[in-house]
Amino acid sequence: MTREFPLTPLERIAKKAGAKRVSVSALKEMREAVLEFADKIAVDAVAVARHAGRVTVKGKDIKLVYRR
Repeated sequence: MTREFPLTPLERIAKKAGAKRVSVSALKEMREAVLEFADKIAVDAVAVARHAGRVTVKGKDIKLVYRR
């Protein structure tokens, strides 16, 4: 699956964490990991919203799922 998510923000994050250089392959792997994590959070947040009788996912749903 092709992921459309820019690598530049991830490079900034890695550099802010202390990396002097980051390879493109590392950034691509990081992108996949971040998007997989975000997908799981989104699926769980939708379930929380539905359980609450809503169709709209709210920030509090994301926070609840993320803190588990």
